Amino acid sequence: MSISGFSARPVEGLPEVDEGFNLGAAIANLAGLASGDVVAISQKVVSKAEGRSVGLGSIDPGDEAAQLAQELGKDPRLVELILREAITVVRTDLERGILITETRHGFICANSGIDASNVEGEDTVLLLPEDADASARRIRDEIEAIASVRPAVLVSDSFGRAWRTGQAEVAIGCAGLIVIDDWRGRTDSHGRELAATMIAVADQVAAAADLARDKTSRTPAVIVSGLDRYVTGDDGPGCVSQLREPDEDLFR
Repeated sequence: MSISGFSARPVEGLPEVDEGFNLGAAIANLAGLASGDVVAISQKVVSKAEGRSVGLGSIDPGDEAAQLAQELGKDPRLVELILREAITVVRTDLERGILITETRHGFICANSGIDASNVEGEDTVLLLPEDADASARRIRDEIEAIASVRPAVLVSDSFGRAWRTGQAEVAIGCAGLIVIDDWRGRTDSHGRELAATMIAVADQVAAAADLARDKTSRTPAVIVSGLDRYVTGDDGPGCVSQLREPDEDLFR
């Protein structure tokens, strides 16, 4: 297999996104696309297009949320939303006001992935998409309808990382992309069999795409070219396939 470099370029000119916005069509109209490209899109605009914004004024916090909010120093309405979007609370740090949950999607992240940055309205927050893999499949279809090509689509979000300072962009949904490149059973350059190597392709593409844009530049989509070997004609299993099973999780 011949391997060459890849490139990432932001999609300039996307307008402000609101509910019902056709992201795939807008991206296809602004960017020249090929079937071997990967279109990496920020979760925020996907959530906006899917109407996942919530006004905190509409939230009535329950007793559990009110108690936890008092301990954490958070808005009880926000904590109520965090609990609604979670299946379990994994960790709390009362001193620093940190709440780590497992979302209904199976993600382990801060505040169930709920975010208020770059969201219009002082008391408005964004929830994660209901199903980011389904979002990626829909956007892929939207692109194909306009451009007559079928690039892979990846939905990404910023996650913190255990044992390391800072956030990195990871894939939370994708279509048409090999999520994990499993090298187990192959041999290394010295002929030794690889027993554990599984390359997180989708996450690495998400992180690479994020370097091609600025967090405040309003460029939520990036085209990554040159990774044709990871792009597939079928949509594939999506990012849900890379979630670690609870009985394999040594750190939860």
